[in-house]
Order: sequence, then structure tokens, then C-alpha cells
Amino acid sequence: MTDHSNKTYEYLADNPKVKVMPIMLSLMIGAFFAILNETLLNIALTTLMKEFGVTVTTVQWMATGFMLVMGVIIPASAVLMQWFTTRQLFLSTMLVFTIGTSICAAAPTFPILLVGRLIQAMGTGLLIPIIFNVFLLIFPPERRGKVMGLVGLVIMFAPAIGPTLSGIIVEHLGWRFLFITVLPFALFSIAFAYKFLINVSDVTKPKIDVLSLLLSTIGFGSIVFGFSSVGESDSGFLDPVVLISIGIGAAALIFFSFRQWRLEEPLLDLRVFTFPMYTHGVILFLIILMAMFSSEIILPLYMQGPLALTASAAGLLLLPGSLLNGLMSPVMGHLFDKFGPRLLLIPASVILAGTMLILSRVDLETHLWVIVVSYMLLMLSVSAIMMPAETNGLNQLPKRLYPHGTAVMTTLQPVAGAIGVSVFVSIMNARQKHFLEHAKTPADPIVVQESLVAGVELVYFIAFAMAVAAFALSLFVYRAVPREETDAKARDL
Repeated sequence: MTDHSNKTYEYLADNPKVKVMPIMLSLMIGAFFAILNETLLNIALTTLMKEFGVTVTTVQWMATGFMLVMGVIIPASAVLMQWFTTRQLFLSTMLVFTIGTSICAAAPTFPILLVGRLIQAMGTGLLIPIIFNVFLLIFPPERRGKVMGLVGLVIMFAPAIGPTLSGIIVEHLGWRFLFITVLPFALFSIAFAYKFLINVSDVTKPKIDVLSLLLSTIGFGSIVFGFSSVGESDSGFLDPVVLISIGIGAAALIFFSFRQWRLEEPLLDLRVFTFPMYTHGVILFLIILMAMFSSEIILPLYMQGPLALTASAAGLLLLPGSLLNGLMSPVMGHLFDKFGPRLLLIPASVILAGTMLILSRVDLETHLWVIVVSYMLLMLSVSAIMMPAETNGLNQLPKRLYPHGTAVMTTLQPVAGAIGVSVFVSIMNARQKHFLEHAKTPADPIVVQESLVAGVELVYFIAFAMAVAAFALSLFVYRAVPREETDAKARDL
């Protein structure tokens, strides 16, 4: 690690000669607009269909392809962070993102627009693991909660305002300005980072195992593609393309995992799972992601169907919860630093379970305020569980495993998103179909709406069971201590 004074400091945040705030701002400005751009496009898909004359299945590749590239590139981030300096990797990543954004803004045809979007995904996929790794190296464990809370603010606030901002831009300026608007901020982030960002990691240049890279690409790529394709087929999970993709992905990941345990320098060191709090954190992280993703898909369907709301009205009703999540992330981070994970995770998992139970009992007469309040409670519990659990898990890892720990968690995000959405939507559709098959008047519009409600209820009951599992896990969580510190105390004894 670069030494910035005559005295050696274990963490740069303890060094008074190092200006930590510009480093944080350099990283977070880039991350905010990269993640914002991830959700900006969702509301413009219908516009793009008309502009380029493409079908729903084709235009969905703007979202599916984005997740696919992220799922493929993120596992390699652990090695990349050990091959290049912080400055080199961040500036290169932002440059790739900016090039992709420029291609999208000027794209004359849909294929070129898609290429630009996939290049954007390459940059976006690497940003979050870079940020996590840098902050783990800069800040000591007792100060990471608040910092990770700020990262949570960026990660959650950007998607929250994305759809609303996108609607305004598309309506008044046109879809190209979704990319044009982001460009100056991306360029500013590059210039700001070039001036202020310093190197905080060691460049060790470990050997890259080509077979592991190939297995990772096939495994994660096929899994994300398979689950993302479920909604595009009438056969759902029984579609041959879905089954073959998931089967190939699962087989590749099994071989990949066995190989990582045998390599001295693995592409993705799965030994991170030998640390109990890290494993706890990953499981809680996945449960929260699936609960959140399911709500972001299922609730709008429920509000626009049985409750007969417009898409914009449904989006506005969910906005307070999303904003609350972003704003509370730094607060939860501060509480984590002060009181540890248990005080947050146990009551938050109770709130999560209670919210899922309430949503599992919705019907055609449910008041809108119930939905708004329930979603706010859901997102409040997400802010109290996700980043504290993730930070506590990463805190237990030794420094050499920081890149691998952040890469594993970040890789699981698009994978969990693809799996969560496809599984929950499939469960909802299956329940709706079963309801209609046993109804006396299946063509009655009221019965059709009741069938959708039945599907929503089942999804949230399953989510309730997952929340109960999260509560059980939270009872066994304790404040994690880095392995080096634990080993040092053992030697002293």
C-alpha cells in the first residue's frame, strides 16, 4: 500500500495527511450516475420499441443484456483489483462507461444502442466492488458502518429517482437525453478522480487461471440468461432454452467452485465462506434482495391490475419507500458502528416479516395507504439489514480476501435479481392460473383480478417465510472482528 507519510498507518483514514473525503467523492460521484443510468432506461423501453420498430422480447435485451454482462464481469473484479492500481482501474472503468454512454446517445440503430448499453454494463459492473474494496482498505472496522451507509445511500437513492427522472426526460427532451444528461457528470467524475484519487491497494498481479475465467463466464452468464428468459416464454421454466441455460450454468459453476478450492491463486476465492459472519451476511443479503426485487415487480402489477392505478401513479406511491431507504442507509450505518449488528438486524427482520405478512393478505379492497406504509416499512427494514449485514460480514475477512469478498457479494446481486424476479413472477402466474382453472366464471373481470390477488398473496407468504428465516439468522449474528486482529489477540494470550 502506498505510504503517504513517514509514519506507517494501517488505515489511510487514520493518517491526517491523507484527504479521505476527495477519494470518497471521486468514487461515489461515478457510482451514482452509473447506477442511475441502470434504471433510467426502464421506463423508456416502450418509446424505444416505437423508435426502432422492435418487439418487446428484443427491447428487453436492454435490461437482460445489462444484467448478463454484469454477472459475467463482476467475478473477474477480484483479480483486476490486484492487477491494477486504484486510479488505473477506476479511471478505466469510468472511461469504458463514458464510451458506452456516448455510443447510446448517438446510436442510429437498435443493435448499436444495445452494444453501447452492454459497454455501459462493463463499467457499471466493476464500480461497486472497486468502491467496497477501497473503503475497506481506507477505514477501520469501527468506522465502516457509516461509510457503507453512504454507499447504500448512493446505491438505493439513484434507482429510486431513476424512473421519475426518466419519465420527465423522455416526455420533454426525448430518450437520447437519458444518456446525454449523464455524460457531463461522467466526464466530471473522471476529471475529479484524476486529480484527487490516490492508490490505496497493493498490486500483486496474481496468476489468472483462464479455465476459471471461462467457467465463471459460462456459469454466471448462463444462469442470469436462463432465469431472465423465463418471462419471455409461455412455457416458463419448462422452456428448453431456459432449462438448458440453467443446466449449463449450474454445471459450469459447480466445476468452477471445485477448481477455486484447489487453486493457490483462485479467480474468486471461495474461502470467504469459511468465515461465519460473512456467510451469514451473504444469506441475509440474498433474502433482502429477493424481498426487494419481488416487491418492485409484484406491487406495481397489483396496483395497476386489481387497484386500477396508472403506471405513473403506482411509481409515485412507491417513491416514498425508496427515498426513505436511501436516506436511512447512513443512519443505519452510524447505528451499526455504535451498537453493532444485532440491535439492527433482529428488530428489522421482525418488521420485514410483519410487512410480508400484511402484504400476503391484500385484496381488492385494500386501501392505498396500506400499500404505501407497507412498502416504506419494507424499505426501512432493507436499509437496516442489507448494508449492516454486508459490512459485518466483510469486516471478518482478512485484508487479502477483501477483493474476493466484495466480488462474491456484488456478483450475487444480478444473479439474485434474475432468479428472484423470475421465480416470484412464475409462482404468481402459476397461482393465478390455478385459481382461474377452479373458478366457476373464469372470464369474469372481477374473478381475473381476484386470481391476480391470489398470486400476489402467495408470493408474499413465501417472502414472509424467507423473512422468518432472516429473523432466525439474525439471532446468531455477532459483531465481526477481522481475522488478523483475532489472531493477534490469540498470540498475546
